[in-house]
Amino acid sequence: MDKARSTEAEQKLRDDMVQDLIAVGAARSPHVVAAFRTVPRHLATPDVEIAKAYEAENATITKTDEHGVHVSSVSAPRIQAMQIEQAQIEPGMKVLEIGSGGPNAAYLAEMVGDSGHIVTMDIDPDVTDRATRFLSETGYNNVTVVTGDAEHGSPEHAPYDRIVVTVQAADIPPAWTAQLKDAGRLVVPLRMRGMTRTVAFVRDGDCLTSDGYELCGFVPMRGVGANRMQLAALHEAPGENIALRVDGHPEPDTAALSEALKTERAAVWSGVTLGGHESNEHLDLWLTSALVNLPLMAADPGARTNGLVASASPLGIPTLVDGDSFAYRTVRATDDPDRFELGAIGHGPDREKAAARLAEEIRAWDRDHRGDRAHIEVHPAGTPDDELPAGSRCIERPHSRVTISWP
Repeated sequence: MDKARSTEAEQKLRDDMVQDLIAVGAARSPHVVAAFRTVPRHLATPDVEIAKAYEAENATITKTDEHGVHVSSVSAPRIQAMQIEQAQIEPGMKVLEIGSGGPNAAYLAEMVGDSGHIVTMDIDPDVTDRATRFLSETGYNNVTVVTGDAEHGSPEHAPYDRIVVTVQAADIPPAWTAQLKDAGRLVVPLRMRGMTRTVAFVRDGDCLTSDGYELCGFVPMRGVGANRMQLAALHEAPGENIALRVDGHPEPDTAALSEALKTERAAVWSGVTLGGHESNEHLDLWLTSALVNLPLMAADPGARTNGLVASASPLGIPTLVDGDSFAYRTVRATDDPDRFELGAIGHGPDREKAAARLAEEIRAWDRDHRGDRAHIEVHPAGTPDDELPAGSRCIERPHSRVTISWP
């Protein structure tokens, strides 16, 4: 790349971004830090203010569909650095990036060097055209841009040392495993019963075994492998919509659950507390592996403000559905201003039962698994039950059986 084109002001923006990435633990290795100091990512989003392009948490939406759904983006630098650290890129490697855009491929190209090669692919020609222009403008010649459905991978360039997926996937197509070298790493934002984590997998024959995961959000995969969650509306009104995000869960009785919203609430508190800066991501993954019917409740802020629900989140809150009743995770303040108590709010005829069941699993997590991280495996569809980890929650997908188990 012609680094002479960068102004001092642009370099300062990159340096400041890297300091932010280091501070939050997203960039740790010297090679990742060097790559993020080098790539002029703002050139990929010319309509965005330059300083905005270098904000660690800023994701730039580059395309929406006819319904206003985001279908393409340039991910936030923190997410990109986090995934690249998970991938453990080394010089000379061949890497397949699924979900193109330009800057992430450039980071990978910096890390593999002239002796390595990057293949970046996307189903959308608008996206690959944009990536091609960016990579040409910035001088990265060790990148091949492919337009095609990532469900099939890119066999003409396989095998790969690493595969990095930058779109949300609900399944692992066989082509990805087949095109990855044995002991190679696949980093993928995998949706498991509504909850997405970017998981670093290591290939062991036909099995993929997790080697860490992080909380994340990505636009969903398109094409043959598209598998979007279903929305089950419980309340529809401007600014206060409430719906369940169903992802392989039993079909909810939306009419009964809508009526349940109108009933008196029941609150059951667990006695378990979280620190103000402590994430609930491991708790939520435990809940979805421990409970059968736990979709996510998404609610507009107005639904909380107007008293319809006690908690609201656009990302969704784990919600236990029990026939015509439901209960969702919530928190309340404690005497310690830096700690919050976890509990459950129930609605419907069996609201107390549902809330008590959810609170019971919160206590079980605190007692048996707090501090633990889940172990995630991906096996081919049709793998016999006795070959899966004992006691695991199995998520059935068209191509695979995804398991979540705990120490």
